Amino acid sequence: MSDQKILVVEDDAKIRTLLRNVMEHEGYSVLEAENARQVMDLVKSSCISLITLDIHLGADNGLELARDIRRLSGVPIIMITGKDDVIDRVVGLEIGADDYITKPFHVREVIARIRSVLRRTSQPAEATPQSGFTDASATESPAFCFDGMTAIPDRLELLDRSGADCGLTSGDFKLLMVFLERAKRVLSRDQLMDLTGGVEWSPLDRTIDNQIARLRKKIERDPSNPKLVKTVRGVGYTFACDVQSVHPSERSAKSA
Repeated sequence: MSDQKILVVEDDAKIRTLLRNVMEHEGYSVLEAENARQVMDLVKSSCISLITLDIHLGADNGLELARDIRRLSGVPIIMITGKDDVIDRVVGLEIGADDYITKPFHVREVIARIRSVLRRTSQPAEATPQSGFTDASATESPAFCFDGMTAIPDRLELLDRSGADCGLTSGDFKLLMVFLERAKRVLSRDQLMDLTGGVEWSPLDRTIDNQIARLRKKIERDPSNPKLVKTVRGVGYTFACDVQSVHPSERSAKSA
């Protein structure tokens, strides 16, 4: 059994049972919830690796629930929507969902999406000092400064131009880091999927485009006229801004 725990949020008991059986067969631990109160209780009390969230939850609004989850946690969220709910999908992604699945779905697609999102959002374990006392600033990774913003990899934080945390999901932060580490290079969608850890995709898959649109809303001064993450027509995207790498000791000196 995997140590990854998935929370299935669905008000239809038959669909919950179907998803539980499929996920458990793949080795995941599964929790279930059918309303917002149960979800928030589990998010607060359990170590959850990913949430599948049906937008239509009877009396509860899945989009509002996703907002509440995001205020509390950066856990990856896969929204489940109706086939024609385009606006719901867009709003869900803007709120901070990492992917979406449309009904009716095939269970193999659900598993493929879960694996892809978990790969994109998982972070390597931090190294533990062998012995003795260690200066934290000596082991902390450099920060990346661009256009008045600061990305701090060790904390998965992006500070905006006023110094407040932008609240990026772990998946979106990973995408940002791919750009910051390769500023002014043109990256294809294939490269971006590979570098962010997603491999199961097709040319019709809009996952990267959706993530870029969400990232632009967080970092661009005018998302409708992006100056940082630019589209290279027919190829992919490029991070067009100058990026400065800043050592932790320099950050401390500037903030003192």
